[in-house]
Amino acid sequence: MNRNEKLSDNDTATATDTATDTATDTTPTATDTPTVTETDTASAARDPAEPIAIVGMSALYPGAQGVEDLWRLLLADGPAPASGTGPAPGGLGDIEVDVARFGIPPAQAASMARLQLLMVEAARQCLDDATGSGADRGRTDVVVGTCLGLDRQYANALRVDGARYARDLTEVLADGAWRDTGIDARAAGQELNDALSRRLGASPHDRVGEMASTIPARIASAFKLRGRTLAVESADATSYLALAHAVDNLRAGLAEAVLVVVGQRDEGRFARRALAAKGFAARPSEAGAGDAPVLTEGLGALLLKRRSTAERDGDRVYASVLDCALRHEARPGIFRYSLSAAHRRAAAEAAHRTADVAPGSVRLVECAGYGTAAVGRAEQEAIAGIHAGAPRDSVAVGTVRDRLGHTFANAGLAGVTKAALALHHRTVPPVLPGTDPAPTTGPFRVPRAAEPWEPSTDGTPRRAAVLGASLTGTVCHVLLEEAAPAGSVPQGAGADAHLGGARAAGAARRRFPGGQASAAGRETGAWEAEPIAIVGFGGRFADSPDADGFWRTMLSGRDRIGPLPAELFDRDLYHAPGALALGRSYTDLGAPVPVPTQPPPGLRIPPHRYAATDAAQRLGLDVAAEMFARYGRDPHALDGVGTVVVGSNLGLSRERRLHTGLCLDDLEADVRSLAALAALGPDDVEAVTKLVRDRFGEAGPDDLPTTWDGCVASGIAALLGNEHGLDAVPVAVEAACASSLAAVDVAVGRLRSGGADYAVAGGVELPCNARDMVLCSSLGLLSHSRITPFDAGADGFTPGDGCALFLLKRLTDARRDGDRVFGVLRAVGASNDAKSLIAPDADGQARAVRQAFAQVDFGPDEVDYLEAHGTGTRLGDRVEVAAAAQVYGTGRRTAPLDIGSAKSFLGHTFAAAGAAGLLRTLQALRQATLPPSVNLHELSPDLALDAVPARVATEAGPWPARAGRPRRAAVSAFGTGGINYHLLIEEGTDATR
Repeated sequence: MNRNEKLSDNDTATATDTATDTATDTTPTATDTPTVTETDTASAARDPAEPIAIVGMSALYPGAQGVEDLWRLLLADGPAPASGTGPAPGGLGDIEVDVARFGIPPAQAASMARLQLLMVEAARQCLDDATGSGADRGRTDVVVGTCLGLDRQYANALRVDGARYARDLTEVLADGAWRDTGIDARAAGQELNDALSRRLGASPHDRVGEMASTIPARIASAFKLRGRTLAVESADATSYLALAHAVDNLRAGLAEAVLVVVGQRDEGRFARRALAAKGFAARPSEAGAGDAPVLTEGLGALLLKRRSTAERDGDRVYASVLDCALRHEARPGIFRYSLSAAHRRAAAEAAHRTADVAPGSVRLVECAGYGTAAVGRAEQEAIAGIHAGAPRDSVAVGTVRDRLGHTFANAGLAGVTKAALALHHRTVPPVLPGTDPAPTTGPFRVPRAAEPWEPSTDGTPRRAAVLGASLTGTVCHVLLEEAAPAGSVPQGAGADAHLGGARAAGAARRRFPGGQASAAGRETGAWEAEPIAIVGFGGRFADSPDADGFWRTMLSGRDRIGPLPAELFDRDLYHAPGALALGRSYTDLGAPVPVPTQPPPGLRIPPHRYAATDAAQRLGLDVAAEMFARYGRDPHALDGVGTVVVGSNLGLSRERRLHTGLCLDDLEADVRSLAALAALGPDDVEAVTKLVRDRFGEAGPDDLPTTWDGCVASGIAALLGNEHGLDAVPVAVEAACASSLAAVDVAVGRLRSGGADYAVAGGVELPCNARDMVLCSSLGLLSHSRITPFDAGADGFTPGDGCALFLLKRLTDARRDGDRVFGVLRAVGASNDAKSLIAPDADGQARAVRQAFAQVDFGPDEVDYLEAHGTGTRLGDRVEVAAAAQVYGTGRRTAPLDIGSAKSFLGHTFAAAGAAGLLRTLQALRQATLPPSVNLHELSPDLALDAVPARVATEAGPWPARAGRPRRAAVSAFGTGGINYHLLIEEGTDATR
């Protein structure tokens, strides 16, 4: 079956897309027979990848607060759930977290999301659980996973929107039948605003406290972990994406250890209502005959090291991750679970090839078991195929869902934790009666009582598999192995015969022929990393319609910043010039992007579904169309397995608006309690609230199958991949203002590990809105005039909207395919300051720069241009130049390092900032032109440019070629929370085409 044949059926699915297409869809794709070929994995055969040891774990679930508690719960005999779909929902609200022990200032604690506190506690338990000598904290990454909005995001949005509701109340009282009752309408509105601030909280730190990326940053700060720091989201495949990224970084030698923390809370009212429309049950009584997942809360953490590192450090190893494989079924239309047994089997086979182990050695399969009959059949068919020929009753099948329910983003980590504990204790946990995760025929059995896990007769280590799936269409397969007993068969024996001798790309660190490590690489043990080609790109910022218009803006000599239109920013309500106040912004300037009103040509998205998408999703679709057009080939022609990684705020605006709509009854309850309305009778108050509701307006339907799709951050990536028919796993990444480069880093890691054959990466955010303006102004982050990086008068940033996306391949594959290479990504370095969440740190930034140079065979003196982050504050600019001087000030430069920033033209585009910088640098390389900065009137005296030496140009100039090497540049992006990323890129020359 070829890709084009499969897509013809997907086209039919689009034409028949209706609101009844939910997660319980029972119609499988007719041509559901993809096969694994040489192009499904990296082109080069490599040795089996090194196993990754789980050396620490934690568990926070209702009824199981700790790993030992969880193990007891998994072994306990319990009554059958009422409907066979798991326990009644439980909460984590009763867990107390001592914020003082983590060094969290009281002023910030009140602004923190509850999930942030719980995840810090889960991280502490996990780190305490490790028994070895510890890891190098300077090279320990923190990867956090979660899905949908956090309580502080909802509260902040409701408070800002509540100001509009209070104004509507004031106007109704002033203009209506109550005008002559003696009611002080203005006093009533002010009283309501004050009530909202008390109930919802209001602090200058709200913008930082609500961000998902603040969670890993807080963990890094609390435990002085200075590696990569990011949050990821891929619906209920989130755990698997976090795990895969951790495995990639460990095997590449970029990290010594990785702390993975994934959690899901029942936040607000939106998630349950939206997921109910997808077929999820909020409680067992709502599930029908075991055919609906029951949503519950849960958190967990894993501390991971390479097995060799764990052995060196004397760690107790629960189990080892042999591989984490992901596949995706691209079906245009409403998001739903894949019903493809073939995709699940392909993921399993890929995992076994990478690990070089035979499926016959797996004796425990932990199924996703999400409850829908159609998904269950696909899962059962897949494991039946992969385990064909195994002895009868030789494979135990279970699902952690019978004890914990469906913990959504956390579901995969819950399953991995259960399997690791089973391997550690050499015991197969029982499955509660009423739960049937697999067929009870052939090689499978469902244990109803705990069983000792006997060793194999040939000494092969005990092994387990954990299966997963996502509402966006992703399927996942994790292979685990026990801590190897003495005399065991070496890991990898026997797989080649079963799988035809094929092996996946390995170590899920690489030394290239003739490649040499730079000086920094020799110091850290890293080697030259595989070059990644940019074969397509697109962008839209401010009033630029595409990437070429963006470049024209860079050469225009004037910025695109101006007063925001009234539909984005209500000046009467939110603008307070010169004032630093909660609920108001002292500036009204920005650089907005018009939101598309219809899909790009060639995509058949029904109007009702397109109307349900978030603005960021729409903008991403349009930029992706430009990117593929520049690639010059139909995206269907992309061979193999891909990934789409988009840097974004993990709490999209549409979700927050819909949640506010669900809270109107709370606002009306506040109105009923206002002292200013005490003179009104109950009927009059009800009449007032009805009129205010009509004036305030509805945010849109919140209970359709399309509602959830348009609100989930990974939906940006999933929409792009699904509508273009890509077998590409979607993921959203948040690393504050460094989100785009974090997304590129995740994509590059997937390409280098062989987990993907192509990738789309970049970022999108639209912060030109009242909520972001108000929250950023409250902390004094915004400029009172406009952003002016490196200027003596720099006083903050100005927000801007934007999106840029890049199509990536391994350079060797791009050459093989005859692709045009627009630029070559050589390295991405990353770090965390592990200090202040707000103030920048030169040493932390320099650590990211050094890590980037550890991956290449050239030094900082061979880089011509640095696209700076350019925050537009004197402190931020000074620290950034100081950090550059630490690495680029080698004393061997033959010409000054040119420095500039796209923000001077476009404002700060938040999650898209790194993508804007990369796009500007790529275009500059292609045009052999050094780009200027704008609005630089007087260079800040704080900048130690001579220490590099460096210069900031105010006019475009020629970029001269350098003898014997391509033009080279660097791109920096730094984010709140001490998050630092630094990318090295060189031009696409004749030698790379």
